[in-house]
Amino acid sequence: MKLEGKNAIITCAAKGMGAAITLTLAREGADVVLTARDTGALEEVAQQVEAMGRRALVQACDVVKDDEVKAMVGAAKEFFNGRIDILVNVAGVTGPIETPVQDIEVDDFDYVVTTNTRGTYLPIKYVVPTMIDQQSGKIVNIGGTSGLRGYPMRTSYSCSKWGVRGITRTVALEVGKHNVNVNMVCPGIVKTPRMEKLCHGKVKQRGGDWTFEKVWDEYVADMALKRVTEPEDIANAVLFLAGPDSRQITGQELAVDGGWDV
Repeated sequence: MKLEGKNAIITCAAKGMGAAITLTLAREGADVVLTARDTGALEEVAQQVEAMGRRALVQACDVVKDDEVKAMVGAAKEFFNGRIDILVNVAGVTGPIETPVQDIEVDDFDYVVTTNTRGTYLPIKYVVPTMIDQQSGKIVNIGGTSGLRGYPMRTSYSCSKWGVRGITRTVALEVGKHNVNVNMVCPGIVKTPRMEKLCHGKVKQRGGDWTFEKVWDEYVADMALKRVTEPEDIANAVLFLAGPDSRQITGQELAVDGGWDV
């Protein structure tokens, strides 16, 4: 197993991509700390991890709250007997869709940018000292292809993902001398409840003869491979960047989007 004996923290581990990432890392041998605000859903994933013979700790945490993130990392360090090998920052929000920049409310803009950037920065802030002390570690941030190119009608979301990209590259430069890799997986549209919500939201905003199926097909048409990404596709990319095969890769963005950003 590629991650045998490793310890991993996964934020927003309860659903969708987060759950798929957690189960994939555990399947490859990692013990895990699962964090999210919804601890009920976390418990279900933790039970699946334990059924694989791995250890799992459920820890409630809002990743934008400094005291909660600090406490979560402290609990993880204790659970792992002082060692944290992997941090995967999944947590994030979508924000306004189909909304031109002049119509985005200031509070909505601030909420998206703050949640997606602060929610990446804080776990890194509190995990990095341990990785420096042990002179090893892998940090994988979940960004988005909207952080690689412009994304019309999604200014706040695109801005936040460009911010995550900046965090990734800058921290990679800071901690590389300590044998810590920092990379970013950039999903496109992923087949999760969030995608369904996004499609329904576009239908509502556009009105007329737009349907869920038409919006879905519009997304697919923009992809070179003509198929929507599955959560497991993202999990496999995270596994690569969290494992030994990526030892010489840092500060990079790996797009997993079916060719949307080509």
